[in-house]
Amino acid sequence: MLDFPRWKVVSIWALLAVLCALAIPTFLPESTTANWPFHPRVNKGLDLAGGSYLMLEADTQDLANTRIEAMREQIQGTMRNGTPRILIGDISTRNNQISFMLRDPSQVDAARERLLGITGGGAGMTGQREWDIQVVDSSRFVLSPTQAGLTQAIKTAMEDATDVVRKRIDELGTREPTIVRQGDNRILVQVPGLGNPQALKDLLGKTARLEFKLVDTTANNPADLAKGIAPIGSQVLPYPGNPSGIPFIAVKRPVIISGNDLADSRQGFDQQTNQPNVQITFNAVGGNRFARVTQQNTGKPFAMIVDDQVISAPNINEPILGGNAVINGGFTVESANQLAIALRSGKLDVNLKVIEESTVGPDLGADSIRAGILASAVAVALVVAFMFVTYGRFGLYANLAVVINVFVILGVLALLKGTLTLPGIAGFVLTIGTAVDANVLINERIREERRRGRSVVQAVELGYKEASRTIFEANMTHAISGIIMFILGSGPVKGFAVVLLIGIVTSVFTAVTFTRMLVAQWIRREKPKTINI
Repeated sequence: MLDFPRWKVVSIWALLAVLCALAIPTFLPESTTANWPFHPRVNKGLDLAGGSYLMLEADTQDLANTRIEAMREQIQGTMRNGTPRILIGDISTRNNQISFMLRDPSQVDAARERLLGITGGGAGMTGQREWDIQVVDSSRFVLSPTQAGLTQAIKTAMEDATDVVRKRIDELGTREPTIVRQGDNRILVQVPGLGNPQALKDLLGKTARLEFKLVDTTANNPADLAKGIAPIGSQVLPYPGNPSGIPFIAVKRPVIISGNDLADSRQGFDQQTNQPNVQITFNAVGGNRFARVTQQNTGKPFAMIVDDQVISAPNINEPILGGNAVINGGFTVESANQLAIALRSGKLDVNLKVIEESTVGPDLGADSIRAGILASAVAVALVVAFMFVTYGRFGLYANLAVVINVFVILGVLALLKGTLTLPGIAGFVLTIGTAVDANVLINERIREERRRGRSVVQAVELGYKEASRTIFEANMTHAISGIIMFILGSGPVKGFAVVLLIGIVTSVFTAVTFTRMLVAQWIRREKPKTINI
């Protein structure tokens, strides 16, 4: 137990020195460490650095409408492109239902088979279909979304929305945001260090549904456009930047290309006017489709639509074969960058609206830091004084272990790019107290062995050996609690658990292995006949 070869001593000191060095950048200003090749830092959480808190809620009715519109387009394509071709009349989407008539009633069975193929199977694990299909008057089909199908669609959309929100916030360059689901249709967002949530709200509020559609040039009556009246197969959309001065435009319903075909999007500048724009690049499939569409519609205008609003509607002067396009729309650099981020991170399948928001000012965070540092300093001072007065040299070794343990915890947190919150500081203070528990057990066990008449070497060796089992078992119960909090908790609870788990590992190492090495070296060097403990 007290045998420490030179290689082991060097290894322990080297490990502790590296971990303590990792904590140094955390105490320095970011401007000082910015040019360092490697500078891990402990990030401060929302309650320490200040920042923004948002609660987002999904618009489930909009999702239901989107599903109906998507199914309408899918029905049209399936009936038109299948073999044999099934002719249908106009499709109605009123009252949250889809209805249409067959031109030939004898094709009812064939039409039903195709509808069964595109309306999906069971919704999740319920076994219920996502759409209810009925035939009315022998030739009219009515499709109604089931509640099970809508519930499954909301669940899928919220999972995707959470990923998209995380990507968009990461693109802003913020560190360690908290993004978690709340209930069935809400997302909690906490972004440390972001004092003005407006830019974040604008970015997260963009559905970023990009669509390219052909303009219906036959609809040019301003009165009809203002009333939303468009020819069959077309729709009226707002177009604030319309050069004609009419803030509306009619576009054909079929989507010729969508944002799903994007490979990248970046904010750029127009080479002629130097105005900010958004430069987009299609993937291989999207580039081929875009080239084919522009070849077939040369000389016709097409609309670039973002979130059901036309950004621009230029003419296709020549086929666009390079797989690239540019969106111009009177952008500022900031708005163009936000749109590029939104398109690059993917579209939201459901609209998100802010129902609750708050901002934690940096002053409150600074107060929290001062209070946390004061609490930590007082805890360390009291523990150090108690250990030194009670155990003398052995207390001095325990105190050295506690101080090193503080830096080691910060070093590990920095290496993991962890975030320190106010509950994390509480876990930090708790770890300082529990760190000396091991030394108290060891020292008291050494006292007992000395009272039994053991020699110094025997007492120290048995003290560490016998106390180690108790220390291990006690810390295992702490670790189990910390693991459960980490798995089941979120936000501040998880932050507390992280610091606690790191502290358990580091405190056991410093309080047992490190102090045992110091005691062993002292005994080997001084060969004491008695000890004052």
